Amino acid sequence: MEQMNQTAVTEFILLGLSSKPSVKAISFCLFLVMYVFTLSGNLLLIMVVRLNTQLQTPMYFFLSNLSLVDLFFSSTTVPKILVSTLSQDKSISFVGCAAQMYFHLALGATECILLAVMAFDRYTAICRPLQYNTTMDKRLCLCLALGSWFVSFLNSFIHAVFTFQLPYCKSNQVNHYFCEMPPLFRISCTDTWFNEIAVYISGGLIALCSFLLTLLSYVHIISNIFKIRSSEGKYKVFSTCASHLTVVCLYYGTIMFMYLRPRHSYSPDRDRAVSILYTVVTPMLNPIIYSIRNKEVKNALRRIFVLNALKLCWLFHEMARYLKKVLT
Repeated sequence: MEQMNQTAVTEFILLGLSSKPSVKAISFCLFLVMYVFTLSGNLLLIMVVRLNTQLQTPMYFFLSNLSLVDLFFSSTTVPKILVSTLSQDKSISFVGCAAQMYFHLALGATECILLAVMAFDRYTAICRPLQYNTTMDKRLCLCLALGSWFVSFLNSFIHAVFTFQLPYCKSNQVNHYFCEMPPLFRISCTDTWFNEIAVYISGGLIALCSFLLTLLSYVHIISNIFKIRSSEGKYKVFSTCASHLTVVCLYYGTIMFMYLRPRHSYSPDRDRAVSILYTVVTPMLNPIIYSIRNKEVKNALRRIFVLNALKLCWLFHEMARYLKKVLT
């Protein structure tokens, strides 16, 4: 009977955020605005890093990787949310649900590891400045970035296989706005203790270890900052790390709350709110935080805008000259 019910599930129904029309309208507008900001902000940051030769350093290489992750991470869920909010059809196919969960989990883990790698980069730059160029060479940076993506996508593949082999005979209605493991576990008609243990293990290996490595890096960084005598020097060094620390606290806090807690503490309403923070809000805030706190990025943006404005003015001037010549 369980096998019959399991094979009968060909699609899931995502219940979304709310069924009230007024709430749905507000949610659609908010998600659309945040998604536009996420796309434009992260694309702009990637473009600035790629176009500016002064930003061709390990820190900005990892930052552009982070922006790329945020672009894809937000795109795995937000477009589907917008479509489901506008239409009455809230269904998602079995394969579509599996793909959404796979990419969402993989990109989320990639962001965790990248944040730890960025913390290590800052530790090397501040605590071992003489060895920085030899330690953080192009080969190591490329290996760290590719390793972050590979480990995360392999981990996500294992979870996706385990999750979608479960029998779903209780219901096909997912009390969430996208396919995520905890809501899917709740509608399975079998005991999901093995899946939950796998989540705790991978969460400990990826999220918790990444967080501890980040924390260890910043313990060394802060102890090194205290050795600097001038207050101006302390502020300059700390300002390079403040934006990264802000992102780390916001992202790791919500991820660990979502995945590393007892099963009995699950709450659909609270889970949806927490998921919004790390799925939609954090990818939008990352480029804003790094741009506001970083003078080099702001200067690069200013140069690009000024240069493009001058080119545009020159183009209009030439067009006006050409029209004047034609008309006379």
